[in-house]
Amino acid sequence: MTNVNQLRTIANRYRRAVIDLVYKGRTGHTGGSLSCVDILTALYHCILRVTPQTASDPDRDRYVQSKGHAVEALYVVLAGRGFVPQSDLERFSRFDSPLIGHPTRAVAGIEANTGALGHGLPIAAGMALAGRMDGRGYRVFTLLGDGECAEGSNWEAALFAAHHKLDNLTTIVDRNRLQITGNTETVCGLDPLDAKFAAFGWSVVSVDGHDIGALAETLGRVPFTPGKPSMVIAGTVKGRGVSFMENQASWHHGVPSEEQYRTAVRELDDAFARLSAERA
Repeated sequence: MTNVNQLRTIANRYRRAVIDLVYKGRTGHTGGSLSCVDILTALYHCILRVTPQTASDPDRDRYVQSKGHAVEALYVVLAGRGFVPQSDLERFSRFDSPLIGHPTRAVAGIEANTGALGHGLPIAAGMALAGRMDGRGYRVFTLLGDGECAEGSNWEAALFAAHHKLDNLTTIVDRNRLQITGNTETVCGLDPLDAKFAAFGWSVVSVDGHDIGALAETLGRVPFTPGKPSMVIAGTVKGRGVSFMENQASWHHGVPSEEQYRTAVRELDDAFARLSAERA
């Protein structure tokens, strides 16, 4: 496995790519993309058993991004892993580009069209059950936004997954505590989220969602309990890595001005230099 410092450097480059994507495309869900970059880095560099060469293999692991509005993070990671040509990123949200504002199966490596919140976990649970019925050894991972956890379809899927003992299913919640209308606990309180999923029959672990080493270690030992679906609650910061975006609900969706873009690039490039110095 790539060492932790290398993973942090990779995640920093992905954050820089997200900022470029949003700025040049003139659209994007910036804050939530930045908050889940470390999660996607751990998944695609350490956990998922899928490559561009095995993307059609029936035994490949599946990943479903339920928080589809944060597709910018997914696009840059897919490009980084070779599923998508880097040149395609330059066409994000332009006419006739497959890289649009939510995940679509027209893009290599994407398993399901998502973006209407509350759909990803039901889809992933269905995939997991299908794998069980077909005798396949693949695993299914899905990423939820915490604001999306207010959707009732997630709880129906949670009951379904526990009932069918889908221990080949792992769900990660990007717990940045902000959604488009404000703090999750003000909009529709979720706490204690861990106890709620446990009460629905899941095995739950909480982790620092920006500690890539801890993420990789945690995700590497699923299922946490045989016969139970696994839930990882990843504590994150919306807008992570860009000071003026961090913990700001206003950056749920937004395009930086030229001055803001330059500031974000400078901060991320400075972070890259610090990481490079640590590796030297």
